[in-house]
Amino acid sequence: MFGIPGKQAVTLTPAAVAQVAKLMARDNAAGLRIGVKKGGCAGMEYTMEYVAEIDPNDEVVEQDGARVAIAPMAQMFLFGTEIDYEVGLLESGFKFRNPNVTEACGCGESIKFREMDETDGA
Repeated sequence: MFGIPGKQAVTLTPAAVAQVAKLMARDNAAGLRIGVKKGGCAGMEYTMEYVAEIDPNDEVVEQDGARVAIAPMAQMFLFGTEIDYEVGLLESGFKFRNPNVTEACGCGESIKFREMDETDGA
């Protein structure tokens, strides 16, 4: 929908590919759907859910057996994002390195996008 021909909307690191593929196999899912919703202290939050089938309107990124579907309303916010999976001493999870984010809260759970800044003054 908002893509550039020949360029994936998001990229996955090898660690993210391995984790998505593992989750898909464990839950017999067609893929992992990512999106954004209003919420959190910075205004928006990422969403992730397993899907049994891919919505025809989703942008699909497939890489080495991992399949990520991007919800239509999230595509413009996620374009250019790198998704990683990090394992730490206290927590493990997906990390989004998104060039469209202008602010993030201290805990890293909510974000603000450039497009939201432009509409605030209207």
